[in-house]
Amino acid sequence: MALPKVLGTETEFGITVLNQADFNPVHASSALINAYTRGTRIQWSFEEESPGRDLRGFGVDDSPGIDLEAGLVNSVLTNGARLYVDHAHPEYSTPECADAKSGALYDKAGEVIMSRAVEAATTMLAEGERLVIHKNNSDGKGNSYGAHENYLIARDLAFGEIISHFTPFLVSRQIFTGSGKVGAENGRPDADFQISQRADFFEEQVGLETTLKRPIINTRDEPHADPAKYRRLHVIIGDATMNEVQTYLRIGTAALVLDAIEDGAMPDPIALADPVESVWQVSHDPSLKRTLEVSGSADMTALDIQWQYFEWVTKYARSVEIGPVNEDVLARWEEILTDLERNPASTADRLDWTAKLRILDGYRDRDGLSWTHPKMRMLDLQYHDVTPERGLYSRLVARGALQRLFTDDEIDLAVIEAPRDTRAYFRGQCMARYPDSVVAANWDSLVFDVGEETLKRVPMMEPLRGTESHVGKLLDSSEDAAALLNALGGEDG
Repeated sequence: MALPKVLGTETEFGITVLNQADFNPVHASSALINAYTRGTRIQWSFEEESPGRDLRGFGVDDSPGIDLEAGLVNSVLTNGARLYVDHAHPEYSTPECADAKSGALYDKAGEVIMSRAVEAATTMLAEGERLVIHKNNSDGKGNSYGAHENYLIARDLAFGEIISHFTPFLVSRQIFTGSGKVGAENGRPDADFQISQRADFFEEQVGLETTLKRPIINTRDEPHADPAKYRRLHVIIGDATMNEVQTYLRIGTAALVLDAIEDGAMPDPIALADPVESVWQVSHDPSLKRTLEVSGSADMTALDIQWQYFEWVTKYARSVEIGPVNEDVLARWEEILTDLERNPASTADRLDWTAKLRILDGYRDRDGLSWTHPKMRMLDLQYHDVTPERGLYSRLVARGALQRLFTDDEIDLAVIEAPRDTRAYFRGQCMARYPDSVVAANWDSLVFDVGEETLKRVPMMEPLRGTESHVGKLLDSSEDAAALLNALGGEDG
């Protein structure tokens, strides 16, 4: 049986300070995070991190990956998430989640956290300055920033199987995972409007990099768990999505496909003749009619490919117990493909790119604007503003024009409390109960200072341990961190 797909997202947010002549994104990102966390900083431990280690078994780098920006400004939140500065952007990494619905919830919580951080930081700005945060992936000037996904997979799964089976899925899933963009970048052919913000920036099928020569399949091998048993598949091709249903589909369908691959349930893969070129070809075709060249087979549209994956996964799901969340993902996957096939515009209540296209077409029709008019790019960007009073996405939500998965109360709770069914619960509870005793953290350990001669490290190598059922009573009975460590007796948290 496939491993449970413990999962999460990492989102780099766009940042700018309007009317600030000496704007520096690193300083602004640092100020933003410090304002939200009130200056509380946790040292991030790089002891177990090796960003140069490659899943293909070469390019091994056993030295710690030192990220000076993250070391300077880093916070572990009570919901188990990480909030920090990365590559001159504020970044939010969700806690580990046990299913796609939880993953979508904690991804949405990240937007609320950023919005509240903007509000907290505004008091530090000079008169006339305004801090703006966008949950998007491109600044329109040739720079792209990431929206990554992570999935727990078995170490013994042959990586070639992931490359051959997962590549066509990732290339074609843009039709329901894209957030939409005006224009093209990175030397790609001109486009008035395209489905994905990130598609133009992918240049290789397989590789280790995340910021240059971006690959469809990323090979970084940092499991953040027991390396003998687990891999963490780091997916870097995808957009930062705002619609709750869309985020749910983005991570839910990927997790199901990976389950089927891991269980050996996939037939011969679809062999795209040129996967990299296919990425931007799919994105540049909002009509969804363009065919992609497939080696040894008839050409297929992205919709054709997605229907094929849906059929394969549905057949797989009949042979195993996939649970109610995955059953719901399957139903919504079929529904979105059906509606995209019938009329892409009918999905504007669930997908960012079709919702955005409807807005832009409305302005073009009303004001007679061309696609190159500056107002088009302004509206494109404004869709992603995390400040509710300004963001076009938020305005659509307020009007009831978009489907939702979560109530505001559920999101507010996710902002402060961790999932109860992964190790994030232990991390989050320790941050809430013993904040003065936690001196360092990473995904698979916490380091405590309880006044003894040496610091105490608690390893958390199993993503599905440290849950409420596992350590809840233990935490309730420990009045301080010293009592907790004594009760743990050296066991994993």
